[in-house]
Amino acid sequence: MTIAPQIIDTLEKLTDLIARLQDCTHPETPVAWDTETNALEPRDADLVGIGCCWDDRPDSVAYIPLGHTMAHTTAPTTGEIGSGNLDKATVLEALRPILESDRYPKVLQNAKFDRLVFRFQGIHLAGVVFDTMLASYIINPESSHKLSDISQRYLSTQSQDYEDLVPRGKTIADIEIRKVAIYCGLDVYTTFHLAPKLRSELHDLPQLDRLLQEVEQPLEPVLAEMEASGVRIDQNYLKEFSKSLEQDLHSIEQRAYASAEGQFSLGSPKQLSELLFDRLGLDRRKSRKIKTGYSTDAATLEKLQGDHPVVDLILEHRTLSKLKSTYVDALPLLVRPDTHRVHTDFNQAATSTGRLSSSSPNLQNIPIRTAFSRQIRKAFIPQDGWLMVAADYSQIELRILAHLSQEPVLLETYRNNQDVHTLTARLLLDKTEISSEERRLAKIINFGVIYGMGAQRFAREAGVSPSVAKEFIERFNDRYSRVFAYLQQMQREAIGNGYVETILGRRRYFRFASDSLQKLRGSRPDTIDLSKLKLRDQFDAGLLRAAANAPIQGSSADIIKLAMIKLHDLLKNYDAHLLLQVHDELVFEIHPDAWVALEPQIKAAMEEAVQLSVPLLVEIHAGQNWMETK
Repeated sequence: MTIAPQIIDTLEKLTDLIARLQDCTHPETPVAWDTETNALEPRDADLVGIGCCWDDRPDSVAYIPLGHTMAHTTAPTTGEIGSGNLDKATVLEALRPILESDRYPKVLQNAKFDRLVFRFQGIHLAGVVFDTMLASYIINPESSHKLSDISQRYLSTQSQDYEDLVPRGKTIADIEIRKVAIYCGLDVYTTFHLAPKLRSELHDLPQLDRLLQEVEQPLEPVLAEMEASGVRIDQNYLKEFSKSLEQDLHSIEQRAYASAEGQFSLGSPKQLSELLFDRLGLDRRKSRKIKTGYSTDAATLEKLQGDHPVVDLILEHRTLSKLKSTYVDALPLLVRPDTHRVHTDFNQAATSTGRLSSSSPNLQNIPIRTAFSRQIRKAFIPQDGWLMVAADYSQIELRILAHLSQEPVLLETYRNNQDVHTLTARLLLDKTEISSEERRLAKIINFGVIYGMGAQRFAREAGVSPSVAKEFIERFNDRYSRVFAYLQQMQREAIGNGYVETILGRRRYFRFASDSLQKLRGSRPDTIDLSKLKLRDQFDAGLLRAAANAPIQGSSADIIKLAMIKLHDLLKNYDAHLLLQVHDELVFEIHPDAWVALEPQIKAAMEEAVQLSVPLLVEIHAGQNWMETK
């Protein structure tokens, strides 16, 4: 694809460009925008240049150089020697009426990044009507959503890779303006042309179009605000906690040495293999052969649990060591000196289920309801004098399962605000009085069935024999027949349709490996007999479990995203900030004077995000740190 970008390197050219952009107010042909920076962290990045495209002609592309280290450039169309960079403050003030106005519709690829770049330059981006990355994600979450890959799929063109333009050790600011103008110009030209292609495909999938317009795109500025706010970390507490964990790890090591009757390195796969399979003679069939002996990965150690006491100690040491390095030691290193906060990145187009993920740090993997999770949550604190608040959906996936399956027992239980785990225990055990241990078993199976838990895993997690576990699951399927039927229906839809859908219509696609399943693609789901399928492929078996779970997990993600959008608008009127989304929980910092008024409003906004056949329930608490909100 050949383009002829205009390099806006004089004030006269800038004036002409703005006059042209002021005519671009039609929402069906939004102007494509892109920023070029010398860093990936928006708060640290210098704005090197801005690109835009306003028409489908190759010359309807402009690049404004702002921070190139090279002082001059040669305009590719006229050969005119320009003055190089324009003054950044002058350009941004000139563009402000356009960039900050809803009157001028815009399309961007990954708008959140550019929104944050502009934010830290004093510009509050408005009028984003389409995000090509999010549109690609909505259409098929399993695909790549890089601009080069989207353009290859829809336009049969290939964008230039950043690595091919910028040598190692350099930034884009070091590259000649003319080359960057072509690079950035091609990106905005591609983005401009992708928008109608993606919109056309979404037009034929109205439920996905609504999901983009009502959930994903309104969520993008909410996430940008959360990333900009960050969350405060108690570094002194983490320092002391790290010392305590070091002592715990040393204690576990000594117990492991005693159990194994000799010292060994708990971090060495080779030494662990020799210990477990040579010295102790554990079952090698539960592992697999590798270069250094036999594998001692997590899956192997889980299979070996109960075969020797040292296995549990190795697992405990490995888990605690990983949590210490991942959170306790890493979090203080991520605290910015200018904000004294950690600013995680929320990834909106990364998971196949619709859930958000986060990175730097990954807060989604903090364990739930363990001793460690409570201690690590204590490190998350509000600004001085404010409150930390957490609002958590109670049993949201089970409530969604009740809605989707229309299981009468579950519907009645939740409508009457009864304890579903006690009820399940009564149904499975045929008794009225239930002990805490029996309720625990019911809780494991209630949540486990959502994720396709089999008898072997239930036996391991519940601490019962495989035969007892098998009987429990059979009773569950009998007592909750609508649940069992619904989960099987989702598997049939994944096979026949190739996808399953959430309550809001979000799709997750499935591509099975075995010929027998591939041949059933296009069949009516209700004609597929699952009992006749011979699944020898563990990959396909895993996909079928995921298919049963995807509508539940995806609906949960959709609901909490809708709640975040509503809450973002609500909090604008108060001294309060939405900071984090972790699992089914939202975390805020709120001024005490606003807490009394906000508590019922936050709870109501979350509980009324969607209307299900059963009520949603939110538990909300305030404290001096995240731990105290539980």
